[in-house]
This record gives sequence, C-alpha cells and structure tokens, in this order.
Amino acid sequence: MTMFYRYGAVILALWAIATQGFAQTFPTRPIHFVVPFSTGGAPDVVARVVGNKLGESIGWRVVVDNRPGAGGIIAAESVAKAPADGYTLFVSTINHLAINPSLYQKLPYDPLKDFVPVTLAVTTPLFLVVNAATPVRSVKELIDYAKANPGLPYGSSGNGSQHHLGMELFKLMTGVHMTHIPYKGVATSVPAILAGDIAVMLVALPSVLPHIKTGKLRVIAVAEARRSPVMPDVPTIAEAALPGYEISPEIGFVAPAGTSKDITDKLNQEIVKVLKMPEIAQHLVPLGIEPVGSTAAKYAESIHVNLEKYAKLVKISGARVD
Repeated sequence: MTMFYRYGAVILALWAIATQGFAQTFPTRPIHFVVPFSTGGAPDVVARVVGNKLGESIGWRVVVDNRPGAGGIIAAESVAKAPADGYTLFVSTINHLAINPSLYQKLPYDPLKDFVPVTLAVTTPLFLVVNAATPVRSVKELIDYAKANPGLPYGSSGNGSQHHLGMELFKLMTGVHMTHIPYKGVATSVPAILAGDIAVMLVALPSVLPHIKTGKLRVIAVAEARRSPVMPDVPTIAEAALPGYEISPEIGFVAPAGTSKDITDKLNQEIVKVLKMPEIAQHLVPLGIEPVGSTAAKYAESIHVNLEKYAKLVKISGARVD
C-alpha cells in the first residue's frame, strides 16, 4: 500500500510538471473565440478588438468564430464539448450563462458544470431608446405615455433576452401595460423601431449609435446603476424615475470545464492585460462598451448572482422558448 501511494505521488508530481510546462509554452496554435452572434454586435466587437490586440502585443493568433442561432445554444454547446486545452473560448453573455437555464426546459449544456470562467471582459449598458416621432423625452414621460396608450408596443431581440426581461422589469415596477414584440435579434429589431413598428426598446449603443446621431432615435435613459461615460448627460432609469432598477449586460470569456488552472490563469493574465490597455478603452468606450477585466473568481461570482436574479425575472415575465 505504501508503494502504491509512493507511485501515485510520483505520477501526480510528473503530471503537475507536465501541465506547468504546457502552460509555459501555450499557445502553440491559434486560439478560437466562439461568438454566439453574427458579426457587428457587441460580443463580436469585443472578441475582435481583444483578439487583434492579443496578436499585436504578445503574438497570440486569435480566430473569431461566429456561430449564431438557437439563442446562442449552438455556440455554447460547441465550446462545452470542445477539448479542454485552452484553444477554444466562449464569448459568453448573461443570456447564455444566466438566462437560458430558466428559459429552456432542456439545455445541452450546464453553465456551471460545463465551463470554467476566465474573466469578465466588459459591460455593455443597455439604453432606453424611443423613435424620435414618439412624444417622449424622459422616463417619466414614457410612463405617462404608456399609461395613456395601453398596449404600447416595445421590441426586443427575442423572448427571454435581456432586452425583453429589462422591459418586463420596467413594466412590473411602473404598472404600465405594454405589448412585447420579439424579433430575431437586434439586426431586425432596430429597423422595426426606425420604421415606427415599435415605440421603445432597450438596446446596446453600438447597434443604434448611427441612428441616434442622425436624430432618428432618441436616448432617454441608461439601464445600469450608474451613468455611462460615453453619455454622461443621460440619466439612469433608477435616478430618473425607478429607484432600484438595474439591468447590466456583461460579456466574458469561459473555457470548457476541465481546462487546467495554469492555462486559465495564463489566459486571464493576458486577456486582462489587453483589456487594461488605454487604446482598448479608446476603441470600446465610444461604442458604449466598458472594459472591466476581472479575476476568474469574480466572474464566477457574477454568474451565480445573475443565475438567481434572472430566474426570478423569467418567472415573472412568463417567457418560455420550449
């Protein structure tokens, strides 16, 4: 028995040395950032900006792999089943890690068991936006307008999205009756609000900034707990009318479960280093994307908090996909 334990200790020591050696040489081939959306949205922008800078600063080659569809399930499942070697990372959002488990009765992945957090990369505040033809310039005016026009249509990027659940929270806290019009992504909901098919929506700034600049859309508030540095004159929904209101989208990086801590630590170190670079903030902040760069533990904590928070919101909204 003593001999058995001795051999076991030797094997463990050799495994640890081999793992550390692998971490020191990692990577030796391109790393894939799997994005659960098509090109142009905030997750895609973050993946490309971070990936490009990793290539420029430390020589890591990153391939951005867009796999849209099925509420991000296709992309998430592909990463969950990928080899746990650090070469495949999921560009994750709250939708995929915290909302989908309550929205779908059966998921082909478990957000806690099938992934290991690498870092919370950025926050992407949602802005409350109205068609410029809508006679609304503040949150209080929107509440009054919605009360005077029961069934006022609002849009979202789909059932159970943060855009949808954020508006359901707005309805709950104000008591207004509004009609939800779900679209297949922001790419179709933005044209709808421009056409006047919907009056209001919550949306990330990159998707609507050109239309705000031309005056076709009007921003009346931001959904986060604090004002956005890119639009400091725009109040939060909480300070404008609804104390306690907060919807805070996050984008992070997770790896397949089983990826060694040495590798995830190295990924965290290099990605966070990039996110802290001034030129990254100069590129992202004007788009309403705010770099964070956290420890893996901090991101894990955020995922757990959001799982509980959005389980309640999904239940309140009655949203189901299957």
